[in-house]
Amino acid sequence: MQLNLKPVFLSICVIFGLFIFISNTLKLELKIKSDILTNKVNDKNFKDNDKNLNINIQKEINQNNNIIEFKRDLPDKKLNQISIIVKKDQTFSEILDNFNLINKRKYQLINAISEHFDLRDLKVNQKIIFFIDKNEELKEIIIEIDFKTNLKIILNSQIKIEKKELKTYSIIESKEYLIKDSLYADGVKSNLPNKIIIKLIQLFSFDLDFQRDIKKDTEVSVSYEITNVENKSQYSYGDINYARITIKNNTLEYFKFTTDDGFIDYFNREGKNVKKSILKTPLDGAKVSSNFGMRKHPILGFNKMHKGIDFAAPKGTPVYAGGNGVIEIAGNNGAYGKYIRIRHTNDYKTAYAHLSGFRKGISKGVRVNQGDIIGYVGSTGRSTGPHLHYEIIYQGKQINPLTLKLPSGKILQGDELKRFQRKYKMIFAEHLNNLFE
Repeated sequence: MQLNLKPVFLSICVIFGLFIFISNTLKLELKIKSDILTNKVNDKNFKDNDKNLNINIQKEINQNNNIIEFKRDLPDKKLNQISIIVKKDQTFSEILDNFNLINKRKYQLINAISEHFDLRDLKVNQKIIFFIDKNEELKEIIIEIDFKTNLKIILNSQIKIEKKELKTYSIIESKEYLIKDSLYADGVKSNLPNKIIIKLIQLFSFDLDFQRDIKKDTEVSVSYEITNVENKSQYSYGDINYARITIKNNTLEYFKFTTDDGFIDYFNREGKNVKKSILKTPLDGAKVSSNFGMRKHPILGFNKMHKGIDFAAPKGTPVYAGGNGVIEIAGNNGAYGKYIRIRHTNDYKTAYAHLSGFRKGISKGVRVNQGDIIGYVGSTGRSTGPHLHYEIIYQGKQINPLTLKLPSGKILQGDELKRFQRKYKMIFAEHLNNLFE
């Protein structure tokens, strides 16, 4: 009988093939599990290292408690960025103590920067950006000198410093609103920036008493510049280009214009300058608390001629020079308390009483320009509370500032007037386009 081995051989081959397949499958599975475990460990180590680096830097910087952000750059970047905001009374040397610099290198750096920028001029809340490498070695510094200027410091074997003017671009924004409470309060409700509201008050203070002249439903219309810096989120507010206040049928309207002699000022459509020879109200947003004329004196208790206007305002509110002139008196003056008197042209003088103090540099004989800060509201002398007593004196006699008719400043003529007329039409068209686009 002949034995048939073919089925047996086939069975052995099938069994051996299954063994090889199962063996390889197990090896592959073990390798995958091993790789996954290894990746997890490596990933954990990377995260732990990253975390430790972050913690170490945070620990050092937080000693001064003024770090505002820490950025670990992507793997293809070489430097990590730390931004620090300057605190009150903090020096640049103290800030550098957060980084691994030997004293010799630190003072080399300070001396190099001082040739381009006075580090004593660092301001509270000024931003400084530091760049460190993976070894926590300081490589670059950027000091934001102002809104559009950076000082870049590169630290290699030598210290390289460059001042960079950043690119800026401006847009014009326009707003219009009705006054229900006050120019300021309703301006805030209409999202008008504080700086622009203050400029509006200063611009119209030559013509308006904001306490008495402004009525309900007074219309305010304004356009102003917004300046942006390339690659920065910050922006700043520039000049007012156009402003109009309409009280019933009376309209005051002014346009920004650069005169032939290079001065920026404001003119109405006829080319008359907004400025008067003397301000009616020499401080921002003040409330009249006592008018010119006979009154019962709040301290003495009997009727007495009040030869000025009292403006109630918080202590420390800046007081402006009412016009161009020379300081005649700056000192204590009896019941007036701390007192300034300015001599102007054409026999006019202005006086400012009950001040809390004088601006640095204000003294007898000093020349001032209209709108310069000369002092601050106070309650010195015979006073019941913080306010400014303001007088306008003509030929030695006090006159009522609120009823005084004062001459305007410059009046445009000839080619300069024609250039202004072309300019104001462009400004007005842009303002309307912004409002109604």
